[in-house]
Amino acid sequence: MLAAVVTGLQTMVMQEVPVPEIDAESILLKVEACSICGSDIRILASGNPRVRYPAVIGHEMAGSIAAVGKQVRGFAIGDRIAIGADVPCGVCDWCRNDQGNCCDTNYAMGYQFAGGFAEYCLLNPVVVKYGPIAPVPASVTAEEAALAEPLACCLNGYERVFFSPGKSVLIIGAGPVGLMLLQLARSFKASVRAVADVEPFRLAYAKKFSPDFIFDSRTTDLIAAGQAATNGKGFDVIFTACAVPEVQEQALRLVAKRGCVNLFGGLAKNSRPIAVISNDIHYREAYVTGSHGSLPRQHKQALDLIARREIDVASLITHRFPLADIQEAFQTAQQKTSMKVVISDMKQ
Repeated sequence: MLAAVVTGLQTMVMQEVPVPEIDAESILLKVEACSICGSDIRILASGNPRVRYPAVIGHEMAGSIAAVGKQVRGFAIGDRIAIGADVPCGVCDWCRNDQGNCCDTNYAMGYQFAGGFAEYCLLNPVVVKYGPIAPVPASVTAEEAALAEPLACCLNGYERVFFSPGKSVLIIGAGPVGLMLLQLARSFKASVRAVADVEPFRLAYAKKFSPDFIFDSRTTDLIAAGQAATNGKGFDVIFTACAVPEVQEQALRLVAKRGCVNLFGGLAKNSRPIAVISNDIHYREAYVTGSHGSLPRQHKQALDLIARREIDVASLITHRFPLADIQEAFQTAQQKTSMKVVISDMKQ
């Protein structure tokens, strides 16, 4: 089969590799769509301790079942399925308490387990038994189903802030994930939905989803604008959907009393530490949390939201490439004039 193989830092090559062989407890997935995540770009650029070369990465994927192990139940050849990223080990305390994204083993597709930038992907026994495998409704395309993975991460983010209807929401960062968070704010009946960014393309793209406020952080004092938009209260919930220290600092200054900041976008290892004015948290009795990854149940919930057309993930796709052109696809994904880039033709 054809696969995009990462052989070292900043090195991805197209190779002919053997189709994975399944055992009695595994599934072979024929990949039909796999979108590029920012973490894929970081793996290629600077590596990851969970990724050993040579490696096939890519974790936002969907396709159809090509082969099923003899002992696997509940799946059949031809079934359309979507795969999430985080795979619970199934046996530690975190996983046994529905907190598998905090698993100390921290398995993930496209990391320890081969990912979806290939014609076929092996779902090993751990993935089959504990992992995020969800049936794809007939009304959902493979491309849409692949985007259930990042949407599930957004759902996890809303769980971490204990969201309830009527709260005001600010998302700082209008990339694909930021605009998924924005759409969820509408679905969850937020009272005010605002988004901020510095990139003209993304600010313009955000208008598709009709936020109440769009802030251009290049020309706008975000603190002052946010206070004005909330009648001086500040936002009840703020998601930092970008990897910028200054944004995290702004969020802590702009959160309302008893509000919550979710540091959704992790910072690079070489980023400077953020400066925290602890009294901003202390006197406002504000909360600061983080969220990463998702749980299998959230992945299924994301697919359901897509199928009901409550969340429009298809509109976030701006570019499509065949697997053979994955180098160009990665270059495109790093540009600020793209949103979601999908690999959707795996044939040689």
